[in-house]
Amino acid sequence: MTSFTTSASSPTIVFLDRGSLDADLPVPSMAHTWLNYDYSESHNVVSRLKGATIAVTNKVRLDADILSALPDLKMIAIAATGSNVVDLDACQRLNIRVTNIRGYARAAVPEHTFALILALRRQLINYHQDVMNGKWQTSQHFCFLDYPIHDLSASTLGLIGFGDLGQAVARLGKAFGMKLCLLERERSKNHDSELVAGAMYVSMDEMLTCADVISLHVPLTPATKHMISTDQLNRMKPTALLINTARGSLVDEHALAEALRSRRIGGAGFDVLSTEPPKDGNPLLEQGLPNFILTPHIAWASQEAMQTLADQLIANIEAYLNGKPCHLLC
Repeated sequence: MTSFTTSASSPTIVFLDRGSLDADLPVPSMAHTWLNYDYSESHNVVSRLKGATIAVTNKVRLDADILSALPDLKMIAIAATGSNVVDLDACQRLNIRVTNIRGYARAAVPEHTFALILALRRQLINYHQDVMNGKWQTSQHFCFLDYPIHDLSASTLGLIGFGDLGQAVARLGKAFGMKLCLLERERSKNHDSELVAGAMYVSMDEMLTCADVISLHVPLTPATKHMISTDQLNRMKPTALLINTARGSLVDEHALAEALRSRRIGGAGFDVLSTEPPKDGNPLLEQGLPNFILTPHIAWASQEAMQTLADQLIANIEAYLNGKPCHLLC
């Protein structure tokens, strides 16, 4: 734990998982006491937040029981965009204000999304592993062509979720010459007319059958949990890719593992799992899943994005303490 105090009577701010953010935190301009914990487990959250005015959490869960035990808590500053770690209904009842971070990863997440897409479409992992195992060195030709490579140009990019991140992914897709496929419900929204020019608006079923790459950019809610499962995977093209940089539970992981093993789809690139870290295992950690890439929830974590997040986090706290809260969830 690290701490500093600027005034004995100042509000106490506690960051429960400071180790999850590799960035410099600006010092709030007003008097305060600040406590940093590198990591917090559920059993010590209440004791660490006792007497705190403001809790800062990235992924430490704050449920109704915990919140009810903290009468001094007035604000929760989420150091992320997703809010599923905080019981917002309980916060509403207890008059606790909650803020989140917005727009900080508009470059980082789309770039990571395309890193996964390109690696899979160009078969980079398979070719790299074969080269390291000596296959190129024994080839009769100047190259070997064991894995089919596909261009992005003229292929179809299907986006499920067309908020800031979905639109940023769409811009990169159009730069690669991809055709854009959006869900019909996005048609009436006020999007950049140049960005959506020529886009196909389709039903979910139509997207599954027409898209060469499907990328998920929606929040996890009861309605979106396992929105991609066996039925949806069976409708995808056998060469199609599924990309998930949003939330792991959007996809039925057992169904995806089986679809990859049986080669019902062309591959998948994931940056998220349903439980993180996956200490008790996960079907997508199985060795030998063909054409599958998994990264440890780092799509958001460029140095530039993390610093933007840190700056906005402190700005949210200062705005609340100045009586002008912003980025409110409740």
